[in-house]
Amino acid sequence: MTTTGAPRDVVPFRQAVRAWFAISLQTFGGPAGQIAVMQRHLVDERRWIGQHRFLHALNYCMLLPGPEAQQLAIYVGWLLNGLRGGLVAGTLFVLPGMIALLALSAIYAGYGDTRVVTALFAGLAPAVVAIVAQAVWRVGSRALNNPALIGFAVAAFGALAVFGVPFPIVIAVAALAAWLLHRYRPALVTGGGHGGGSASDGPEPLISDGALHHDQPSARRGLTILAVGLLVWLLPVALVAVLTGAGSVYTQQGLFFSGTAVVTFGGAYAVLAFVAQRAVEHYAWLSAGDMVRGLALAETTPGPLIMVVQFVAFLGAYHHPGGLDPWAAGVIASLLTTWVTFVPCFLFILLGAPYVERLRGNTALSAALTGITAAVVGVIANLGLYFAVHTLFTETGTITAGPLNMQVPHVGTIRWVPLAITIIASVLIFKLKWSVLRVLGVCALLGLAAGLAGLPGI
Repeated sequence: MTTTGAPRDVVPFRQAVRAWFAISLQTFGGPAGQIAVMQRHLVDERRWIGQHRFLHALNYCMLLPGPEAQQLAIYVGWLLNGLRGGLVAGTLFVLPGMIALLALSAIYAGYGDTRVVTALFAGLAPAVVAIVAQAVWRVGSRALNNPALIGFAVAAFGALAVFGVPFPIVIAVAALAAWLLHRYRPALVTGGGHGGGSASDGPEPLISDGALHHDQPSARRGLTILAVGLLVWLLPVALVAVLTGAGSVYTQQGLFFSGTAVVTFGGAYAVLAFVAQRAVEHYAWLSAGDMVRGLALAETTPGPLIMVVQFVAFLGAYHHPGGLDPWAAGVIASLLTTWVTFVPCFLFILLGAPYVERLRGNTALSAALTGITAAVVGVIANLGLYFAVHTLFTETGTITAGPLNMQVPHVGTIRWVPLAITIIASVLIFKLKWSVLRVLGVCALLGLAAGLAGLPGI
């Protein structure tokens, strides 16, 4: 591997900004859909980054707390355009979702009726089922190039979907198993996800797999980023505490969501149950019904699902504004919560990425990450299954018998309209090869038409 030398933009900065903005408008469907969008734009179409480098970055992000898709955007943005590239990519990734959910939160708080908007977004959920299926196929076809790696993916899917094994355990076991396999049968876990390019990978990407980023890891660099990052992250919380008091709803939310930002291992679903319990039962910021409807809105807006905390914060401050106008209180709390939730992601990536880059040549580590890559295919498939079940069925149940712990849909509660939209979206994506944005637009209009017509299942 060779260092790329002096700082430079791999692609023109304005072109990168336009690309990240286009990606940000298509980040529906949770991490699986978001990873699929970045895969299409960055790897398949533009060839700014190769498949192996993309998966290496994804593996690192999967090990961190917080939304892995946004962290992946920061990582790739940093590779393409340095510090400013990472900042722009990560900010644009969450900006449309933040604006959309802020508007929906205000509509919900003021009118309590989001039927038309919900109908519009309801058409997007079935489209995401097809997009996620495409992500599983694309990533799997590149990463699973031998039976051992296919076994890793199947085992990860089964552990998550059938036995309810916690996500961190699945990733840790995959890494350990791949490392052990590398010691005795290295051919089974080399070249599958982190080796050299392959013919199926397409033309040579702009970022060569053998080139190192110009940012050199050092104690001085790390301490500088850590000090600045912690200051930027926590200074707004300190200011709010000074201005409104330690017991205000704003200070409570700033501290609470700063804490949840560093424990969200395994994706948003792993922490949302805890957030819901504390927000509803302990702080009384909103009702259980509000929480469910907020989650539904967050599921169908762009950006990470953890953005639902913005909805929670808005309603909490709207109901307990202190001396402020309720609308101003909701906006302030919403922005503060978004800040403390996503700023840590920049800190984690900018601190660790230079070290992760230089570990790509370590064969034992590469083998462990290859195992994680294969397991990630199973993780994405499990996320897709979860999303499909909750999109296409009204009710689900849980089977708990011995080691089994799996969710199954109640067949009699199938939602025929979302099923029809899912089929249409699948044909448009797999058969007609339509772009994701076109498919989302068509499906949104179909959902709106079905909602306005009063069809069931919207």
